Parts: sequence; structure tokens; C-alpha cells
Amino acid sequence: MRIRPKSSDDDAGNIFWVTMTDLMTGLVLVFIVMFAYAFLQSHMQQYEKETAQANASKALQETLKTENIEATVDPVSGVVKISDLELFDVNSYNLSAKGKAYLSKFAPAYLNSLFTNEYLNKNIDKIVIQGHTDSQTFKGKFSDDEQYMKNMDLSLKRAYEVANYMTNTPYNKANGNRLRKMIIVEGASFSDPVLVNGREDFAKSRRVELKLIFKPAKKK
Repeated sequence: MRIRPKSSDDDAGNIFWVTMTDLMTGLVLVFIVMFAYAFLQSHMQQYEKETAQANASKALQETLKTENIEATVDPVSGVVKISDLELFDVNSYNLSAKGKAYLSKFAPAYLNSLFTNEYLNKNIDKIVIQGHTDSQTFKGKFSDDEQYMKNMDLSLKRAYEVANYMTNTPYNKANGNRLRKMIIVEGASFSDPVLVNGREDFAKSRRVELKLIFKPAKKK
């Protein structure tokens, strides 16, 4: 058996492949580290955002409680739900005397709380005022589509009445120009009913919600 002498070309080839292997391994490690950093940074930003929103929601909740204003505030998102019984008579979109008295207290407390909270003041983009109805039908021979759209009309008009009255209450008018650019009015008909034990709670379904839309997070 003859053994071929090891040539210098063999050594050069081995060195080349070892070098390429080390390079590829190094690149893979760099990409893993970069991905892990981006992943952690994204989660930290999300955590900071959720924490700040939760703190702001808590502050809003405490403000309304201090002013003795009945409203449901989501502890995370800051969505405020107001029963239609506080605002309107049955099947009406005109604010009742009780509704006007309620909004006269609620609106200044709510708006001033948003603009005096450091996080909310910097990060709110829009305030969506959204009307909701229950799924009970109007009297008369209307198709399902017609029933839905009649409720859509009612929910939209109620949301508009709330927005209109809120902007005319004595909140800090220094924020007036900004507020006018932020408010969006929506109607949702009975598309999002409130269910209790699998069944619609008609009273809770009839409501007006105030939702905050936040600006996109800035990349660091």
C-alpha cells in the first residue's frame, strides 16, 4: 500500500475550509445575538407601554371615582363604558336632562385627566366615541339588514350627541384645537353585544364607549 505524501495544497485547502467554517459560525452567532437583542428590546418596549397605559388608566379611574362619576374603566386599555341609561331615554338619541348633567361632570374630569397625565398627553393620537345598541328589534316589518342599519343610525347619533356635548363643556380650552383633531365618532349598532353567562345583557349592551388610540411606538 502506497501512501501519497501530504502536499502543501492539502494544507491550504484544509486551512481554507476551517477558516470558512469559523466565519460562518461567527456570522450565525452574530445574527442570533442581534435577533435576541431585537426580541428583548421589542418586549421591553411593549412591557413599558402596557405598564404606562395601565398606570394612566388607573389614574383616570381614580379621577372619576374622586368626582363620584359612575363609569366602567378598563384597567389596561383605558376604555370607558357609559350605560345609555345614564344618557338617553329609550329609543332616543337626544340627551336627557340626566344625561346632560352626567356629561357636565364627566367630560371635564375625563378630558382634563387625559391632558394632565404625562404619558397620555404625549401618546394619545385619537379619542374614539363609539355608540352601541342591544340586538332588540324596532317595531315594524323590517328585514334583518334594515334592523341592523336602524340600530346603526341610532348608535351613531348617540355617539355624536355625546361628542358634541363633551366639546361644549368647560374643560381646559387650551387643548381645544388639539381635541377637535382627535375626536372620532362611530356607530357599532349591535355588532358587539355584552354577554353574561352566554346570553346578551341588553342593558349593558346599550352603551357609549370612549376608546383611546395611541401613537405608534417610536423605534429606539
